[in-house]
Amino acid sequence: MIPADLALALAINRAAQAYTTAPPVYITYDEYTHVTAPALGRTQDINRHVVVRQADDYAIMRDLPNGGESVGKAFPIVPYFDPFSQFNFSYFANFKQVTISLTRGKLYDLQIPQPDASVDAVVPYFSEWTTRYAPDSTPAAPHIVMQPTQGNSGLYVSELRIDAASQLPSHIELRDLGSDQVIALDYAVVDGRWMIVHGTFSASEHAVIMSFGVVADVTYRNLTISDTAPDPRLAGSPPPTASTAPGRRVAYRERARRSSAAAERVQRP
Repeated sequence: MIPADLALALAINRAAQAYTTAPPVYITYDEYTHVTAPALGRTQDINRHVVVRQADDYAIMRDLPNGGESVGKAFPIVPYFDPFSQFNFSYFANFKQVTISLTRGKLYDLQIPQPDASVDAVVPYFSEWTTRYAPDSTPAAPHIVMQPTQGNSGLYVSELRIDAASQLPSHIELRDLGSDQVIALDYAVVDGRWMIVHGTFSASEHAVIMSFGVVADVTYRNLTISDTAPDPRLAGSPPPTASTAPGRRVAYRERARRSSAAAERVQRP
């Protein structure tokens, strides 16, 4: 098998290419979110029909089956998202409100050295992660585990699985160095686009004198893509304006990665 760092770099580049080759204009989907707090023995379901303009995440949402309508950022997050990019993310959940916010940013194109007859070996490595293969990895379906190096903070990608057929990430986990927050995203190719089909968001929340874990399990169904606005209110480019007041949000910033995959070249004498 190729080195884990090289497998990771290739996966990042393939994901970025898939993400930018044919981005959807509009996405329509039904989301089913099941919120649990095991320590409290409580659950809640939040289900919505969502129509979103992908470029700026402007969405019209209707509570299922026949509930009220709201306008704002796509809930829980837009399913078109590359976690190997720069982004801003915040998550808060309780039984009165679930607030998840995502602002997508710059993608990465890692420069991988081309074959060179004058070079005996090319050793790819990441300065910000230590990478290794999990025991169940295969050449066709790598399973990579990552640990941030010293000096990192905030959210980081901790695990990656590659789909053998598409060679795109099928499962990505992110963890936060400052808390117990974990984000797990499952991907599939839908109408030729690499998109989220399932996710879990978990973290401890604090309320006055107690702390308890909250897990939001999200399933995206009936994902469809269109070039024309399914709702005329999505035509044009008005800025998203939330129709409900936001609650407390704990913000996390994915630190811009200043270094890309590096390579040490061993020259022939």
